[in-house]
Amino acid sequence: MARPRDSLMPLVRNGVDKAANRLSHVGYGVLPWVVQSWRRVHVEHNVPYRNTGRRSHLLDIYRSREAVGSLPTIVYIHGGAFSMMSKDTHRIMAYVLAAQGYQVFNINYRLGPVHSYPKPLKDAIAAFEWVLDNGAKYGADTTRLAIIGESAGANLTAALAYCATHPRPEPFTRSIFERDAKIVCVAPLYGLLDVHDVRRFWRDPEKSRRMASWIKGEIRGTAYSYLGRRLNRALQFPLASPLRLFERPAVRGSRPLPPFFTTVGTADPLLGDTIRLNDALARRNTECEMHVFRGEIHAFNVMLWRAAAREQWGALFDFLDKHMHGTAAQAPEQAPHYVSLAETFAE
Repeated sequence: MARPRDSLMPLVRNGVDKAANRLSHVGYGVLPWVVQSWRRVHVEHNVPYRNTGRRSHLLDIYRSREAVGSLPTIVYIHGGAFSMMSKDTHRIMAYVLAAQGYQVFNINYRLGPVHSYPKPLKDAIAAFEWVLDNGAKYGADTTRLAIIGESAGANLTAALAYCATHPRPEPFTRSIFERDAKIVCVAPLYGLLDVHDVRRFWRDPEKSRRMASWIKGEIRGTAYSYLGRRLNRALQFPLASPLRLFERPAVRGSRPLPPFFTTVGTADPLLGDTIRLNDALARRNTECEMHVFRGEIHAFNVMLWRAAAREQWGALFDFLDKHMHGTAAQAPEQAPHYVSLAETFAE
């Protein structure tokens, strides 16, 4: 449960969320006309993946205006500490990926603490299944399908990949496992992947001294937003911490995991979760390409003007090209609208 000193955190996050969404409407009204490669991307806004009338159950579809035929497809799950942000605030991710020749489904999901676990994960699964059922109508190749998410979205990305490949007792996971969906690759970026014991980040006295109190509050608040008042019973909700599941041996009846890509900065307090994920996947003999950037903070890859962000995106593009197209060298031929890094970030 949130401490008294964190009692203002929901109000602060609500304010940040409203400001970010308002700013996104202004900024993204201009940026697609400023960034040359983004001008060639068509966006179909607010497509419902569940017929509830909720904003939470909408997605946007990004596709090159010049594309012909079906495109390799990405389902993108935004971050925001499980309590803020949206597909609208994270358009930058979808534009960058769509400019590379991918069809991107950028999804909303219900946010906590009002809508706590498992509602966000249920929504991510529902959106993924909607893409499987309807993506082809919009030009998506659902046989070449990847899932990408950052921060809180990385948690949902990892949990979704686990549900698709491992039988689980939770009723809401059964359909995605039974479909045997072919996920080509997965990229959970700098995620909070274990919400069961957030005090691990500062249990060591030395770490506690180095970590600012507001960062501790943010981590506690993120876990609380996802699990609510059940935070002290987190072990009863294993899918809320997919990292712990990956750290266990594969269960009977599970299918092989797809290749993973992950990235994090050394100044990100969530560094340890990314390293643990890489180690867990290595023990399972699952490919995991991990990129750690010295001195970089949480969500550094959003700052496209910085060298580290460009390097991270370049590594992700190469990873996607390898698994979605066959090899990085073949990608420009198979995806005619592939955009070079120089063109993507030149403007």
